[in-house]
Amino acid sequence: MTQMTENADLEEQLIDDIADALAQRGFIHLQHLLPKWLALQLMHEAQRLAAFEFKPAGIGRNNHQQVNSQVRTDSTLWLRGNSLTQQAYLDWMEQLRMGLNRRLFMGLFDFECHFSHYSTGDFYQRHLDAFKGRSNRILSSVFYLNPHWSESDGGELLLYADEQPSPLLVVPPEFNSCILFLSDVFPHEVLASHSDRFSIAGWYRVNSQSSDRLDPNQ
Repeated sequence: MTQMTENADLEEQLIDDIADALAQRGFIHLQHLLPKWLALQLMHEAQRLAAFEFKPAGIGRNNHQQVNSQVRTDSTLWLRGNSLTQQAYLDWMEQLRMGLNRRLFMGLFDFECHFSHYSTGDFYQRHLDAFKGRSNRILSSVFYLNPHWSESDGGELLLYADEQPSPLLVVPPEFNSCILFLSDVFPHEVLASHSDRFSIAGWYRVNSQSSDRLDPNQ
């Protein structure tokens, strides 16, 4: 049996925990999320592809996208399921999509994601992933691929509550950890990285801008 055929099924209890946190707080920070073999293979693939396939990240969507080094300086590569490793990750996130829809009736329709690479000095200023009623992105995820990360490496994600100046949560980009949060509720930023930093940023989307949004208890 090869590593790529090992069990990567998502446990029902984990989906319950994620659903409860999203309903109550609108976000959850998770450790040791994926099977270790899958997290390692994602890390190796990101590192291998970064040298020749990643492109400077843009801001905005579709025809309005542009590169703006005053806002963000990372580079990205969209996951298309072009490898068994990518397929395994996308399958895992699909299991989560279906589980959250069963529990929270969020109407999540599909999932899109890309590798992100922050070199030394790279950052992403404070922003929202979606604006209420103006985007089909509902739930954001960031999965981290950085073994042996230490505080001196920088690159933390700061999650904010509305317009508050101080962060609600500081998320270190530690290996096999993940942050999930409602896309149109929580502004966030990535502090300057002091070493190579890899992650997978993703968004669950709805099929219509008129779909109901989850309203976490405050």
